[in-house]
Amino acid sequence: MTQLAGYRPPYPGTQPNHLHPPYVSSRKRAPTKPLVPIPFTLTEITGPSFGTEILPPKACDLTRLRGGEAIGERIVVSGRVLDENSRPVPNTLIEIWQANAAGRYHHEVDKHDAPLDPNFAGSGKTITDSEGRYRFLTIRPGEYPWGNHYNAWRPAHIHFSIFGPAFATRLVTQMFFPGDPLLAFDPIFNCTADEKARNRLISVFDWETTSPDYSLGYRFDLILRGREATPMGDKLGE
Repeated sequence: MTQLAGYRPPYPGTQPNHLHPPYVSSRKRAPTKPLVPIPFTLTEITGPSFGTEILPPKACDLTRLRGGEAIGERIVVSGRVLDENSRPVPNTLIEIWQANAAGRYHHEVDKHDAPLDPNFAGSGKTITDSEGRYRFLTIRPGEYPWGNHYNAWRPAHIHFSIFGPAFATRLVTQMFFPGDPLLAFDPIFNCTADEKARNRLISVFDWETTSPDYSLGYRFDLILRGREATPMGDKLGE
């Protein structure tokens, strides 16, 4: 397994372990030998660069991407993308994907017998503004069973991909919801040993972005590097 030269190891316990035996897939995916450093190339440190021209109309509104209105509880998910010095990261592409309100992905490999929503594809994208801010309107995803262990259920979550200023800063993670009782039993959430770091994967209820009679708001800030970096909640996972 390779490691980019110049890469600074994360602070101990603040990122998920490659091997976390309760998460069964990690037993096969985790590296068994030390990482081998390789030098950065121009590609890793200078790109990609995205503009709003890559975005379809209303790509950040997952509730109406297919013409009709998606079924479920509407929520606004917003926040900021910051670097390790709390400076905003502008003009960076954020992509999200998630299960529908019944806990099923619009994907051929998802065999869960929960109903599909014909008006919900479950993915969207946006680009941060000059202050690193982003905003999505979507549906609160449902929990779903998975085959990791007996009676295993994933908590409600939304997958995030953030490119940052270059490939070397890309973050792929998951956002969870406050107060979810399934978090204590989720091996992916618990891959990160440090409790404070782990809890950075949990969004915060946001009254300021809650729309009267329409949608609840949740804030989820993302920090790309440093002591307060957001853990890579999708390093291994489902």
